[in-house]
This record gives sequence, C-alpha cells and structure tokens, in this order.
Amino acid sequence: MKKLFALTTLALAMTTSTIAQDATVSIHADQGQQKIYKEIYGQFAEHLGTCIYGGLWVGPESPIPNVDGYRKDVLEALKALKVPVLRWPGGCFADEYHWRDGIGPRSERPKMQNNNWGGTIEDNSFGTHEFLNLCEMLGCEPYISGNVGSGTVEELAKWVEYMTSDGDTPMAKLRRQNGRDRAWRVKFLGVGNESWGCGGNMRPEYYADLYRRYQTYCRNYDGNHLFKIASGASDYDYNWTKVLMHNAGTQMQGLSLHYYTVSGWNGPKGSATKFDADDYYWTLGKCLEIEDVIRKHKDIMDKEDPKHRVGLMVDEWGTWWDEEPGTVRGHLYQQNAMRDAMVAALTLNVFHRHTDRVRMANIAQVVNVLQSMILTDQKDGGHMVLTPTYHVFQMYTPFQEATYLPLDFECSEMRVQHDWKKPVNPSDAGRGYRTLPLVSASAAKTVEGDIVVSLVNVSLDKAQDIAFNIDGLTVKSVSGRLLTCHRVDDYNDFATPDRIVPTDFKGCRLDKKGHLSVKLPAKSIVVLRIK
Repeated sequence: MKKLFALTTLALAMTTSTIAQDATVSIHADQGQQKIYKEIYGQFAEHLGTCIYGGLWVGPESPIPNVDGYRKDVLEALKALKVPVLRWPGGCFADEYHWRDGIGPRSERPKMQNNNWGGTIEDNSFGTHEFLNLCEMLGCEPYISGNVGSGTVEELAKWVEYMTSDGDTPMAKLRRQNGRDRAWRVKFLGVGNESWGCGGNMRPEYYADLYRRYQTYCRNYDGNHLFKIASGASDYDYNWTKVLMHNAGTQMQGLSLHYYTVSGWNGPKGSATKFDADDYYWTLGKCLEIEDVIRKHKDIMDKEDPKHRVGLMVDEWGTWWDEEPGTVRGHLYQQNAMRDAMVAALTLNVFHRHTDRVRMANIAQVVNVLQSMILTDQKDGGHMVLTPTYHVFQMYTPFQEATYLPLDFECSEMRVQHDWKKPVNPSDAGRGYRTLPLVSASAAKTVEGDIVVSLVNVSLDKAQDIAFNIDGLTVKSVSGRLLTCHRVDDYNDFATPDRIVPTDFKGCRLDKKGHLSVKLPAKSIVVLRIK
C-alpha cells in the first residue's frame, strides 16, 4: 500500500493551490437552544449475514459465553456505547418478515429463506421476544420496522397489540402464553421500509395512501404512544418527500431518509481497506454531501410543516464497500478502517447542525454488516473486535441530549472529484468537483454544564493549528481524547484488535488568560471537554 502515501502530496497539490495549517473556531456558548437528540446515535440490526446470528445472538446452548443466548462480549460492548435506539428487523428483510413466525417455542418456529440477503435459511430463533428483551437489557428504545410490502394491515395491527397491550385482548393473551406477562414499551414504529424499492417498488402517491391506511390501525394501547415513521426517500429523491409530506404529513411523526457513502449501485464499490489518497478524499466529499441532501429535504418539509412537528429520521446511513474476499456473497461483511471512522465523525457533526429537523439516525449496521460497530467470529469460543467507528461513537457519547452550540469556523478547503475514479483536472474549478473543508467541528453544552467539542482533521499529512474563541465562557481546564492512526487504511482485526484505539489528547494549549489553542494531528478525530 505504498501507493496511498505516495499519492498524498500529489492529491493535495492537484486539488488545492495553498493549504494553510491554521483554523479558527468561534463557539457561541451563550446561544445554545436546540437539543441534540440521543437517538441520532441509534443503531440498526437486520437479519442479514451474521448481524443477528453469531453477532448479537448465539443461543443459550452455545459454547460462546452468552447471557440467555445473547453474546456476552457484544452485549457488554453495546452497553458501554449507551445505545439509545435499535432498529429491527430490517431493512429489506422487514417487508418479508411475518412476526408470528418468530414467536413461541424456538424448536417449533418455521424456517424461511432470506431472499434479499444471500438466500440464507432463516430459522426465526431470534424474534419479537428476543429483540425486545435485548432492548430492555441495553436500556434502549426499540424501533420496529413493520411489513407493508408483503404484509397486511391486520398483521401489523396485531403485532402492535401483541407487543404493547396489557389488556384482556387476544394478542396480549397470546404473548402471555409465550412467557411475557406485561407488555413492552415500543415507541418507534416504521410503517414499511424503502417502499420505493425492495419494500414494494411503489409510487409515492400509492405509498402515501397505504401509509395513511396502515397507521390508522396501529393503535396506542395502555399508555404506550407510538411515534409513527413513514418510509421516506433514498438520498436525492426529493419528489418522494414532497408527495408524502403533502398527502400524509399530518398523519406521521417521522419521515425516514436513507443515504449511503457509496460509489454507486452498479459494479464494484471499492475495497474497505485497499484504497489510495484520491479514493479517501472522494469518500469524505461524498459523505459530507449528506448535508446538502438534508437541507433540501428540510426545505420541502418546511413548506408543509413549518412548525417542525415531523422529524427527519436518517435511519440508514454509512459506508458501503465490497464484501471482504472469502466471505459469503450477499452478507455484506466488510472491514472498517480509519477512513470509515472519519466518515462517522464528519456525518455526526452534520447531524448536530440539523437537529431542528433530524430527530434520529441509525448507522448501518451494528455487528458484522457494512459500517459496523463490532466484528465477531465463532471460532474457538468466539472473538470480538471493536472497530474505529465504534470508538467514534463512544467518544461522542457526551453529545447525547446535550444542547447544540452554534459556531463559526474558518479553515482551508480542497476540491475533490465528484465522480468515482474520475481523473483530477486541476484547471477545472466548476462542475464535477466537491469542496472539502480540511477541518470539521461541532460543539455542545452537556447536561453537566461542560462544553464538548468534536474536531476532525481530514488532511492525510497536514496538522492543523486551531485557535478557539468561546463566547460566554471562561475556560478553566480542558481535556480530550484522540483517535488517529499510522496509516488511514489501518484497521482493527482479531489478530490486532487495538491497532486503532482512543488515547488521551496532549495537543491542547491553555494560556494564563484562558485562551485555548489546539494542534490537531493529520487524519485525526478529537473530542474535547472544556470546563
């Protein structure tokens, strides 16, 4: 992989004429109003590959250490992550999932073929009880994706009753027969998934009418209040949002949005670990384009919902690379390099800026699929590794429920090509290029009253000296955590699980007058806590 670093200087020279190493961040600590919803740090678990089986669940008879069938190592790692919400059972799987197949004695549950993901035989041993009990163990909100594509109104209505009714109702009685006396609390309900694609290939007008019908019969039982989420657009489909908001906006609490950092849907997507500098900068430019996409969907929503009653739920996002060589086709197992951690940090900073509308986000996915938090195997008692993306989410936990603080910052920028693998033309200053700031920043006031600041330096080889101005606060102390690497294509694996881990950050300088400055290493992510 010498090519990566041989191209670094060349890529910078070709895409920007001058790159200053200094940046200025001005934080308005006395102006915060909007909360950063903890659900922005949500996770997503689909019946796909080894996300569920071998990832979250091994069964109570497994030789892998487990707690009532849940992998003990994964369970403890997710508890440390303070997962606020977990989406299940899909994804595309949701619109072929019939919940009655996943209840009752596990030995008697019928099998099915997972037609979306590799044709794998699904034994339904992980169903409603297993999922909702897991959410209780993690202390997180369940987010159920209901079957609209191949299911019926009655089926979804009875699932809601089964999960949430404490009365003398048929489905509550069935739940009790299956071992659960009291109802679960289920807040988030998705009415279908990707209804424009794998969820039924519908037109927005047709789906809007279906949504209105299905949500009508999803009742609130015994103090449980559903937050109903309509199946929203894929990235640039602004017409879908326009039609749904106009035709059904008054009957939803949330509207989903899916956005992947992916080179395209036809042909190779590129390796998660073998890439050059151009690939790296293209990836970060593509990931930051989510901000423009969010703004455009927000503008459409504002026209129908000026009071921001409907939340924008980015319930699938993250990087999508080619499957790792030697793994099962259709199982979407990919490694997770420092580049992916950069995508996570940059994207979370974008979400923070738009919490007036963005109420939830669910990275895809939690274990062993796409940009996962955790990788596992089942050899010799099972191994687990935490990915660089996991460490970003853990470093960012102080932002959950914190008050977003507006900030201004100035930094150098570079131009990166818009199209995947398109040759760079330094004379082209117009179309075909994205502008990539070399520094990203976000700030918030925590529930304890501290200031937390996230900083990302995307440059592969240039440190950034950052000067801070903080209105409304006299800085007394500052501490921080740093995530960086020797090479941006580094990753953690079972042989070297700690190649990329957070360390104490030593690059802060606080003078006697309370002036704060930071030297941010190249290709790094830093989270500061300022008192």
